[in-house]
Parts: sequence; C-alpha cells; structure tokens
Amino acid sequence: MLKRSPLAVVLLTGSLALAGCGSSSDSSSSGSSSSDQGARLSVVASFYPLQYVTQRLLGDKGTVTNLTPPGAEPHDLELSPKDVATLSDASLVIYLAGFQPAVDDAAKSQAGAKAFDVTAAARLDLAGHEEHEAEGQGASPGASPEAEHDQEAVDPHFWLDPTRLADVADAVAGRLATAAPALAETVRANATTLRTDLEKLDGELRAGLASCSDKNLVTSHEAFGYLAQRYGLTQLGIAGLSPEAEPDAGTLAKVTDFVKANRVATIYYETLVSPDVARTVARSTGAQTAVLDPIEGLADSSAGSDYLGVMRANLATLRTGQRCS
Repeated sequence: MLKRSPLAVVLLTGSLALAGCGSSSDSSSSGSSSSDQGARLSVVASFYPLQYVTQRLLGDKGTVTNLTPPGAEPHDLELSPKDVATLSDASLVIYLAGFQPAVDDAAKSQAGAKAFDVTAAARLDLAGHEEHEAEGQGASPGASPEAEHDQEAVDPHFWLDPTRLADVADAVAGRLATAAPALAETVRANATTLRTDLEKLDGELRAGLASCSDKNLVTSHEAFGYLAQRYGLTQLGIAGLSPEAEPDAGTLAKVTDFVKANRVATIYYETLVSPDVARTVARSTGAQTAVLDPIEGLADSSAGSDYLGVMRANLATLRTGQRCS
C-alpha cells in the first residue's frame, strides 16, 4: 500500500545474517513448546490495535512486543536489525498485510509459518485514496497526471469499527490456541470477555451517535471510514489514506467549499500527525478543530490508557463536534 524506503530494505537485508542462525533453531523449538504444558508465548504485534487484542487474549500467560514504538506513525515503520531478530525469535507474529510494507517483508523472510496475517478476519472492504508524492511514481502507460496523483486503495483502518476488531480478536485467539494448546482454554475465555467489552463499546457508539445533526465527518486524512460506515456518518478526508500526504490547492478548495455549503462545525485532526491542514480549512470556514484519534498507536497525548478508553474519548469528541443531542 505504501512505499518501502530504501533504508528499510538495507536494514532487512543486512540483518539476515544476524537473525538467520536463529531462524531454524527457533522454528524447531517453537514446535516443541506448543506441547509444553508450561509454555509461555512470546508474540510480536506490528502495531498497537493488534498488540492490544493479543495482550488481552494472553493475559499473564505470555508477552506481547509492539514493533511500532509509542508515539510513532506505524505507516512509516522501518525495522532495525534488532527488530528483525525479534521477529525471528517470536513464537508468533501478528500483522496486517499491506499496512506496513517493511513488516510484510520481514514476516515472510524471518517468521515464515509463525506469521499470522489478520486481513481476512478484518474484512477490508472499504476503499480510500492514496496520493503519490513523487511525480511519475508508479505511473502507468497512458494514465493521466490526475489519475496517477490520486489512486483508489484499500482502507486498512478496520479497528475503528469495534465489531471488526472483535472478529480479528477471535481469529488471533484461534491462532494462539493452535500455537500453545495448553493455553487454549484461557485464550478462548479471554476472547469471550474481550468480545463482550467491544460489543458494549459498539452499543455506546451506536446510541451516542444516533442523534447527530451533522452527519458529515471531515477529517485530516481518511482513517475513519469504517467508523463512519458503522455509525451512519459520511467521511470526507482532506488527505487520503496516507497521513503524511499533502493535499493540493484544488483539494483544499473543494473541501473548504463543502464545509461552508454544509455548515460543518468541526474539522478533526490526529494525535500523531501535524494539525496544519485541518487548521487551514477551519480558519477558512469558521469551523472549530478537535482531535479525533485513529488509535494507530498510543502517545503521551492520547486521551485514554488503552483502546477502549481512547474510543470512548473519541465518542465524546464526536458528540460535541457532530452536534449530537
């Protein structure tokens, strides 16, 4: 989905010698630990929502390492040799294919059968737009400049619909139970509890957003499509799926006209990216700005200590910004 930087490729290639010796031995030891009644799993998750569900499922029966550092933008993750070695040593690697290209490469080369892609469970069925920053990047013969600048792509932000996250959690639970049969009963019980929590959150969001007078959700980038679809809102992203992309003057003008015409009260920006674009549109239209967290990672500025807390803070923000009664 996103461009892989040369640095990530160099680091990955350079780390094979470091991690390669451990790969085969780790593979065999992982097989024996599956039948070890005292086994603890060491799981790597590629970014925060997957870390959250995996830790909830394992409880104190395993450790979960998040490849994306706190406060970092997961789309742009680059892996160090130490990160790649961590993938090789893990009992299981949980990731979303296409979201972090460097992780895709490392999961295939270092984790192999220990890698678990949650894409199927996430049901990624929404499209967004992906901008190409470099002129001619990925150009197709005969394509217009406009088509190359803004192309349709799959929206990966499934976790902003709690029911999809619950489905992913169930799938991860099944994979954990296979990796460590001794933990299967605990993992499945925790999965039931987690689904109950996520379905409760879903009910709160449905009730809280049902009476909004403004159904137009104008965001700094297209991270909230699944949330909008689930709760009856219509997302308009100033930028596309990549949070670092800069909208051109024509796009800004169209969004500004839309905000004015529809009397949109609030423009939302995020915790991990610059608010400048949202503030530009707000100044031009008289709208307010507010933080809406896509929960790609936690930071010191996050409005909650975990996924549930941040989603409830998002609900409170939306009820004010969308003028809900």
